[in-house]
This record gives sequence, structure tokens and C-alpha cells, in this order.
Amino acid sequence: MAKSLGISPSTIGLYVDRLIADGWLNESGLNQGPMGRPRRLLTTVPEAGWFAGVEFNAHRLQAVAVDFSGRAAASHSIWLPANVTVPAVIEAIHTSVTALAKAMHGQLLSVGLGAPGLVNSTAGIGLRYAFIADWVDVPLVGQIESRLKVPVILENNLRAIALAERWFGLGHDVSDYVILGPRSGFGIAMVMRGQLIEGAHHAAGEVGLWPWPLAGSTGGEQELHHVLSATATWRRLAGVPAGAKLPDDLRAALAEHATMEGTTWDAVCSDFGRVIGFLRLVLDAEIFILHGPLTALGDRFCEAIVAHGRQIMPALQGVPFKVTPSALGDDAGALGAASLAMEAWSPAA
Repeated sequence: MAKSLGISPSTIGLYVDRLIADGWLNESGLNQGPMGRPRRLLTTVPEAGWFAGVEFNAHRLQAVAVDFSGRAAASHSIWLPANVTVPAVIEAIHTSVTALAKAMHGQLLSVGLGAPGLVNSTAGIGLRYAFIADWVDVPLVGQIESRLKVPVILENNLRAIALAERWFGLGHDVSDYVILGPRSGFGIAMVMRGQLIEGAHHAAGEVGLWPWPLAGSTGGEQELHHVLSATATWRRLAGVPAGAKLPDDLRAALAEHATMEGTTWDAVCSDFGRVIGFLRLVLDAEIFILHGPLTALGDRFCEAIVAHGRQIMPALQGVPFKVTPSALGDDAGALGAASLAMEAWSPAA
């Protein structure tokens, strides 16, 4: 720890002694190296407290509890009503964290929130989200802190997912990766040189607002998220109209098309390949990690995206280019939000 933090062993020893005395750490023994004084082996105390992570979109809210040792210990989910409103989302967040508390030991230390759309994480405000009509300049952190009486940290939900991949998934051993998030809309989150990218105006990754087709817009065309969201992709693969009712289990419905072939499948893969090919040329990430219901289409879908991207863009020939589905499942955003809370938390002075 002293070497990693760049401070003297005696100083870090004073801090460690205090953390042990306050019940945050345990000393589990000594490790004698080839020379010098033995190193103290430390472990965290799982029951010292816990962190809640909550992530949501227009349809579903997912919450997880992570103990002080960073282990996911409980989860809770709520399907949100059609045409959900801001007050209903606030109530669902409170309900979910309260439900988690019944399964956990110790005190709730902090809450992380992964909110959709544009967020100002510094001010704690949800700025805009197209799929909840009254979601405009929502003082999310203030409202939740007033009810739960603990610090609350806010971030865009895809950027929260990027943290989940760093702590629990495929981003653990890479420094440059991109989260692909086709769900109700389409957005990305970027980690470059180990740093989460937010942007000067909190809008980094809002590629769903690109005009579609990418050749440009004359005012009548759609935006990218209208065509490449998970819901739009299912409707395209299923051959149903744009306004058709969605299945109760979108992931299962998409899985039915995982072995599909033909012009419709190729057109969908080609559209994704074009978009992700552009992103590959701009961002030069080591890996693109697919999240959301489209992971039900599996590795075959991801490999087809890459193949179509290379076909469309000769510059990608021979260039490392990998798209892979995440293994974190529906808890990814909530795990990332809990990671956000863990990273921001510090013991009281």
C-alpha cells in the first residue's frame, strides 16, 4: 500500500491501525518477503457496511447490494409502469434500496445511481432522457439523499456499466474499451487509458442522436437509436411494424432469432457493423462490449458485426477489431452504480 500510494510505510501504518480499530479492516497475518520487514496482510470486513447500486431505464429498475469486501450480496428489480413519471422512479429507487437493507448486515454507506440519458454528475441532476416524458433537470441526488440519509453518487447508466466491467467483467485487464448499450435507445460509454470519459458537456457517448442514415439528414430521417435500439432491432428481426407491441421478455424473444439467416439478418448486422466500424476508427479501443437484451443473439451476432464492418470499411482489414457480449447480465448497471459508490466513499474523519 505504501508503494502504491507513494507515502512512507510508517505513515500508512498509522492509517491502517486506525482503520483496523474502527472496524473496516482485519489483519490476517504477515508475509515475509526475501528481505526487509514482514508485510502485514490485510482484509476488509464484509459486515462493516454495504453499498447500494441502482440502475434504470424507461422499463425496468435493477438494484444490488455490495458488501464492504466488494461482493454482490443481494439484488432487487422492479418493472416500471408504462409512461412512467419522475415521482414513480424516485419511489421505485427508495423501495428497492429499502428492500435490499432487509437482506444486509451493517450500515448502508452510500448509494450509486446509474441514470439514463444526459446527466450532470457533479450537480447530481438528470438532465434529459427521451423515454420518460417529464425527465428534465431532475435533482435526483438531492431527492434520494433526503430520503435515505446517505451520500448518493450519480452517473449515466452506461458509464456505470463501464465501471461494472472494470470491477467484475471483461474490462478488468484492459485500459481502453467501449460499452455498447442498445436498449430503449442506443448509447456508448468509453474507458480510455483507464479513465471513464464523460465529456465537456456530459454528452460523451450519445451516438443514438446521430442522424440515420449516416449519410446525413435533410430533416425527415430518423436518429440512430430509432433503428438500432434493442426494441427496434427485435421488430426488424421479427418482421413486425415499428409500433408493434413488445414481448414481455425481450431477451427471450431476441434469442429466438439468434440462428436467423437471410437478408433481414444481414441488413441488421451491416447497420451495426457500419456504426461500430466508425467507432473503432475513432476510438481505437481494445474491445467493444455489448450489453442489454441484444446479448441474447450471442457470439454469432458479434462476429457478424465485425465481418460486416470489415466488408464496409477496407481500413479495418487486418486491424484488431473485437466485439463480444458481456457476461454480467441484467445486474451490470446496478453493479456499476455500486462500484461508483464504493470508489467515491471514504470513512468519516
